[in-house]
Amino acid sequence: MAEFAVHAGERIPFVLTWHPSHEPPPRPIDALAVEAETESWWRQWYDRCSYRGEWSDPVGRSLLTLKALTYVPTGGIVAAATTSLPEQLGGVRNWDYRYCWLRDATFTVYALMLGGYFSEAAAWRDWLLRAVAGRPSDLQIMYGPVGERRLPELELDWLPGYGGSRPVRVGNAAAGQFQLDVYGEVLDCFHQARRPGIAPDDPSWALQRALLEFLESAWRDPDEGIWEVRGPRRHFTHSKVMAWVGVDRAVKAVERSGREGPVAHWRRLREEIHADVCANGYDPERNTFTQSYGSSELDASLLMIPLVGFLGADDDRVRGTVEAIQRELCEDGLVYRYRATDVDGLPSGEGAFLACSFWLADNLALQGRHDEAVGLFTRLLSLRNDVGLLSEEYDPTTRRLVGNFPQAFSHVALVNTAWNLSQADRPAQRGRATAKSVELPGHP
Repeated sequence: MAEFAVHAGERIPFVLTWHPSHEPPPRPIDALAVEAETESWWRQWYDRCSYRGEWSDPVGRSLLTLKALTYVPTGGIVAAATTSLPEQLGGVRNWDYRYCWLRDATFTVYALMLGGYFSEAAAWRDWLLRAVAGRPSDLQIMYGPVGERRLPELELDWLPGYGGSRPVRVGNAAAGQFQLDVYGEVLDCFHQARRPGIAPDDPSWALQRALLEFLESAWRDPDEGIWEVRGPRRHFTHSKVMAWVGVDRAVKAVERSGREGPVAHWRRLREEIHADVCANGYDPERNTFTQSYGSSELDASLLMIPLVGFLGADDDRVRGTVEAIQRELCEDGLVYRYRATDVDGLPSGEGAFLACSFWLADNLALQGRHDEAVGLFTRLLSLRNDVGLLSEEYDPTTRRLVGNFPQAFSHVALVNTAWNLSQADRPAQRGRATAKSVELPGHP
C-alpha cells in the first residue's frame, strides 16, 4: 500500500512489479522512459496500417486491439482479455474468453492482411498449424495462447460476479465440443494465407489433406455449431455450409495454387454438400434458410452464406434470408444470434451480437444497398466506448456494451466491413469468397 499526492501539471512515475518470492526482484526501470518507448513503438506499428479508406481511425484502432490481444511468443490471438463479463446483467451466460478460437482464425488473418500486417497474419497462421497438428479427430475448437489443450471449466462460487452475474467461470467446457464448422474455417484460413505477402508453408498441405479426409467422413454428423450450444447436437445449416467451404478451398488449392490432390473427387463432394444444404437447410415456403435441418428457427450465422461464396448475394434465397433476419432477429437495427429456444440449453437473455450486425452490413453492401449498409455501419461505430473499443454484444434496452471485452471477433468484423464498404465500386473484390482476386494494398 502506498500513498502520494499528484498536483496539476505534475508527473510522478510509479512501477508495480510482481515476481516469485523465491527469486530476486527484477532490476528497476525508468517508468517515464519506458512509457515513451512503448508509445513510440505502438505509433510506429499503427503507422504501418495500409488501409486508406473513409474509416481509417476505427480500422486502425481495431487492428491495434488485435495486436494487443496477441501473445507475441506464439502469435496466438485470444478472443478477449476477460472472463465472465455477462451477456446480460444478472444472467448466467458468463464465459471465459481468454483463449484462442480456431473459428476466429480465418476472419483474423483476413483482417490483418487487409490492414497490411502480413507478418502478424503469418504468425497467427503458424500458431494455428502448431496447435491443430495431430489427428484431425482430436481437433479442438479452441486452445490456450501457447496451444494448451486442457481448458477445464470451473465455477468460482465464492465470487459475486460482475453486477451480481453468476457463475464466474475459469476455463471453457466448449473446448470438448464437436463443431463441424471449424474444419471449414481452418481450411479457409490456410486458403487466405496462400495470398501474396505471406510466405508459403508447404508442409501444412499434408495437414490440410488430413483434415479434408476427416471432413468427408464427418460432415453428415450433427454438432454443437458456431454458437457452442449446450443443448442437443443438431444438423446446423451454418456448419454444413462451412463444411462446403473446406472442400471448396481444397479445390481452389489445386486449381489456383498447384497443390496435389484428388480434385475431381473433391468437386463431387463439394456438389454433394451444396445440394444437401439447399435441400435440407432451406424453407421454400418462407424463402429462407433455417438454423438447422428441419427447424423453422432463424440464425444470424446464415448471413455468412454469401460472404463465403456458398451462394451469391443476389440469389433469391439469400435475399429472403436477409429479409427474414431483418424482420425477426433485429431490434433497434441490431442483430441477435437467434431467438431464445431450447436450442442452447440455457436460460434466455443476451444482447445483440455485434459481429452478426457487421455481417448484415456486409450483406446489404453486396446486394447493392450501400446507403443502408453505411447507415448500419455508422450506427455500430457509435456503440464503441470512448477509446474505440467494442465488447461482444450490445444491450439495446440498457444501452450498454455487454459480454467480454474487448472482443476480437467484433473488431475483426469491423475491419472487414470497413474494407467491403470501401470497395463499393469494386463488387467483385468484396468478401472472403473472392479473396484470391483481392488486390491488397502493396501486394497485388
